Formats: sequence, structure tokens, C-alpha cells
Amino acid sequence: MTHAQLVQKAIAWLRRYRCSVVLSEQACASGEMPDAIGWKRTQHSVVVECKISRADFLADRAKPFRQKAEKGLGCERFYMTAPGLLRVDELPEGWGLLECDRGRVRMVKPSSPKSLRSAQGMKYEMNLLLASLRRVEVRIEPQSITDFLKWKNRLASYNGGVLPTGVDSLAEEGNLYLEPEEEVASANP
Repeated sequence: MTHAQLVQKAIAWLRRYRCSVVLSEQACASGEMPDAIGWKRTQHSVVVECKISRADFLADRAKPFRQKAEKGLGCERFYMTAPGLLRVDELPEGWGLLECDRGRVRMVKPSSPKSLRSAQGMKYEMNLLLASLRRVEVRIEPQSITDFLKWKNRLASYNGGVLPTGVDSLAEEGNLYLEPEEEVASANP
């Protein structure tokens, strides 16, 4: 399996792990570029680093954000590999292990605790998200990202004030990130 194929498996796994926002191979100010990172619930992030060789895993240990775990991204952190590539006792403290075999991903070891991210890591995640939004804005110029995000309003205005069939209103779209934090916590114990 190639690295790119493993990253695609990580993205699919994050979606099944109930991450509603998933990015892959996007850099942040710390220099970290997670193979895949997703967010679920309110600000709970999950990082998956894909390794297809032991040499790649060993080189990963030397990176500054691995040497100082507080600089790392992710409330939960996982390595994803082919079966048998890594041993659980080789993992950095708190990291989990996912193995991909014949297209199926199995959690060999969970990430524990599920609160590895520091305040500095949160800042780096915010930087990653903002940098990603800026990349989107550059691609949709001359339209602003704000206007792009208001596309439902434009659809309704073009359609005589009514959204087209099959397009949910903001109130109906079920975006957990727009709900008050207390409601999200009670809906996702």
C-alpha cells in the first residue's frame, strides 16, 4: 500500500470515527503537517500519521513537535501502518495504533488519554484551520469566503425567497459547530 492510499484510509477512518471536519496534509506554523486530522464534537481533534516504513516512523521521532509533545496537534493521536510494522511498546506516550489490512482499519491500541493537546497545540490547530480557509479564499477570489458561505442566502434570493428542494436551511442543516456547547455535550456523551 502506498502512503497516499494509507492517507485515504485514514481520512475514511476519521469520518467513521465521527469527525465531521477532516483535512489532510495541511501545514501549520509549527511545521507539523498531519497526514490526516479531523474534529468531532466541540474542538476535539484526532490526528492520524501514516507510516509505510519503519525508517519513516523512526525519522518522525526527531521532529520538534514530537520531541516536545506540547507542540503537537491532536487531542487524540494515532499512527496508521500495515500490520506488524510497529509494536505498541514503541509508540510515544499516549499515541494509539491503527493497522490497515486488506482495506480494513483495526484499532490495535487507542490513544490515551484523549486530551493530549496543549494550549499551544490548540493555537497551532487554529493556525492550520485559518491557513486552510485562506487557501480556499484564494481559490474562490474575487468572491470572499464570507460571500461563498452565504450561498444559501443567494439561492433563496434567486428563487423568490425560497430555498430549492433538497437544500436545508441553516436551522435544519445539523451543523454541530453552530450549536451551543451545552447542547453538543448532551447530544454526544
